[in-house]
Order: sequence, then C-alpha cells, then structure tokens
Amino acid sequence: MPPSTTTPLWKRMLLRRLKFLAWLVALLAILLGGSYLFAPQWLMRAGHLREAMAAKLETHSVQVGDTRWSYYEGGEGPTIVLLHGFAGDKEVWLPVAALLTAHFHLVIPDLPGWGESSRVAQGNYDVDAQAARLDAFVQALRLPRFMLAGHGTGATIAAAYAADQPQRVAGVALLDAYGLKADESDFARLASAGKNPYLFDDRAGYARLTALEFAQPPGLPGRFVDVLVERNRRDHDFIQRTFQAVHAQPLALQQRLGRLTMPVLGVWCHDDRITDISALDSLRNGLTAASAISTSTISGCNHMPMLEKPDTTAQILTGFALSH
Repeated sequence: MPPSTTTPLWKRMLLRRLKFLAWLVALLAILLGGSYLFAPQWLMRAGHLREAMAAKLETHSVQVGDTRWSYYEGGEGPTIVLLHGFAGDKEVWLPVAALLTAHFHLVIPDLPGWGESSRVAQGNYDVDAQAARLDAFVQALRLPRFMLAGHGTGATIAAAYAADQPQRVAGVALLDAYGLKADESDFARLASAGKNPYLFDDRAGYARLTALEFAQPPGLPGRFVDVLVERNRRDHDFIQRTFQAVHAQPLALQQRLGRLTMPVLGVWCHDDRITDISALDSLRNGLTAASAISTSTISGCNHMPMLEKPDTTAQILTGFALSH
C-alpha cells in the first residue's frame, strides 16, 4: 500500500504547510537579497517607514512658496518642531521621536533643499532664507505656539526664526549648534583649509565623515552606504554651494543670541569634533535677554546626540518642554 495512504491526514497537512512555509521563506530571502543588491534604496526607505510607524508618525507633504515640504507629524500634546542639521534629513530624529510622541505633537520636516523636500536650482539656502521659508511653513500648517529644536545648522535656523518670531516660539533648544564662538575643532581645521568633509565620492569618504560626526560610527551595510554615496555625488554642487553660503556666516547664531527672549536650552555632546563644546560658554554668555537658560552636556557622543544618545536627548528635551 502506498505510504501516502498510511500517513495520517494531519501529518500530511502539516508537511504541506511546512513545505509552503519553506518556499515562502526562500522566496522572501531571494526578494530581500535581490533588493539589497539591486535596489537597496527601497530597503532603506522601508526601514524609515517602519521606524516612523513605530514612532506613531505619518508622512505628509505641502507646497509652500517655492518648496514642496516633506515632513513627519504625529503624537498628541504641546507642539515641538524638530529641525535637522546640514546635509541631513528628517530621519535623524526618528529614534528620539519614538520617545516623544506619547507626550508631544511633533512636526519634523526635511528642510528645503534636503531629504525629500524640493530644491530650487541656484536658489538661496543660507540661514536667513531657510528661516523665512520655515515661517511660511509653520503658518501654512497653522501651528499653535510651539517649542522649536534644531541640531547643528538647524539650530542656527531655529534661533534665527525665534529671534524674528518670538511670539510663536515657547522655547528654543539648540543641539550642538553651528555659528558660535568656539575653540577650533577638527572639522573647523578642515573647513579652514578649504576642504568640505560633507562631500564624498566613495565608501572611504563616507567613513571619514562619520568618524568626524560619531563617537562610534554606525555600521551601515555596504550597499546602504553606496546609496548615500550616490546621493552625495548627485548633490555635490548643491552641498558645496550651500556649505559656502552657511560658512560665510560663521557667527550667525552668536549675533542673534541677544534677541532671544524665550527660554533657551543648549545641549552639547562632550566630545563634539564638529563644533567644540567651548561653544556652550559662548551660548550662555550671549543669552542676555532669554527668560530662562538651561544647558546640558552628554557624554559618550560626538556631534549626533539624537542618534548616538536618543534616550538622554529625549529626556532632556522632555524636561525642558514640560518646564516651559
């Protein structure tokens, strides 16, 4: 008698299901492997969407003036707007956002020219131009009075906006901000020598930049790095032109400190190699009109506290937002 007729039905059904699952796993492995090799940007995008969903954020876009803004929005409570730094995008805030949306309403844009927000050929993207665009953006979204936090050059833009629109800003948090008097850093020495570390053409160039930005550079898979390299090559002209425009205003934040009347928080990674921690003293001394001044230093990170120390960064931002 054939074996199939003696095998219990439940065992035969189980074997069929196991075979189906094995084929399904093999198919998924082939698809993922093929995507990693031939379309790694899809996997990166899927990863960002997964992180955004976990943080209870939705992706939106809106046309305001000359820019099609792409931004994340989600959470309930007082509003916080988070701005990324030079050559960054909204994704850098996702680890922190996951810890904030339970208590705050977050708006996290790609600043004009970066990420998925649009760019005008030969347009002006210096601090003042970006602050003006930010004003139009928050008005288009009809945001209530909000807390504004920025990192790096995003902090300079945040301060420029807060100085011009103090009635809209409940408090401003400046993380490892650019544009203050400070001791010369490793990055500043390179910039003074005419080198732009944000430009790279290969994996080695990407590694050099992340070594400047991170205490422990992220271990991205090679094909993901290739996506960033290709994106950087494509944007070389814009990155260089904007870098020159921003660095033509080396004290753009310092010059605005006296006009900040709202509570101000300064946050610095202790071992920042982009903007030396001595800038924190310049920040404190220059805030002559602020209604309250808070500062925090974070150990174990370099220039990217929201990625290197998201828990600590979220805790500091939460404390500042709730106390003002």
